[in-house]
Amino acid sequence: MLGSLAPARRRLVLGVGALLVLVVVVIVVLAVVRRDPPVEAVPQDRPGPVLLVPGYGGSTTSLQVLADALAADGRDARVVKPTGTGTQDLREQAEHLRAVVDDVLAETGAPSVDLVGYSAGGVVVRIYVADLGGGSHVRRAVTLASPHHGTDLASLASALGSEACPTACQQLSTDSDLLRRLNAGDETPPGPDWVALWTEADATVVPPESGSLDGALDLSLQAVCPGLHVGHPDVPRTPAVIAIVESVLGRSAPAQPDGSVCGSA
Repeated sequence: MLGSLAPARRRLVLGVGALLVLVVVVIVVLAVVRRDPPVEAVPQDRPGPVLLVPGYGGSTTSLQVLADALAADGRDARVVKPTGTGTQDLREQAEHLRAVVDDVLAETGAPSVDLVGYSAGGVVVRIYVADLGGGSHVRRAVTLASPHHGTDLASLASALGSEACPTACQQLSTDSDLLRRLNAGDETPPGPDWVALWTEADATVVPPESGSLDGALDLSLQAVCPGLHVGHPDVPRTPAVIAIVESVLGRSAPAQPDGSVCGSA
């Protein structure tokens, strides 16, 4: 067929064909280069240190109550100290979390860590697992009252500009690019066992159901302890919440605890 074409036309056809082959090769190479590294799940029956990730603004006070309770239960529990104001880009905070996890694993020789992310800290945990290789280093990922699908308060604040709503605040609005990408597909990426605990009395994460995660052991506090009123600031230091966290961080697979945790002192 090509032999019947004029030389100039034949060269054009051959050139176009070569270009198409080159394009296909480039696409294949890019697909290979961009392919996420495989996740190597860690042993679920060998708990390592527990790292507690603070929420928006970086306050560690309420998380220290939870860390002390876990330490009294025999766990190596550490609150991750934030960098900056705790209101900067959540992706930068996830990079910091990756560095902390690497340091703790190198220090302890443990096979993995458990992560507990409070409020925006739960979103940071998800970014680390989804985008920064955390799936191969995390055994359990627990989020507490986290705005996984945004909060109306951040959406309202975003309209007031960057001074009223810094980068992390804007990323927690209900229509943010970061949350839209994070929730497009698997909300609980492979690696750890996921637990999402939230409270129906939350006036900061609005609506409170934003704390829910598809694919996780998904618990409203009131489903475990009916009638218990716990607002957003008190979640990490509430005895029932502490008992639930201790339960799901055990050696066995996470499961909804019975009502005995509700009477925890």
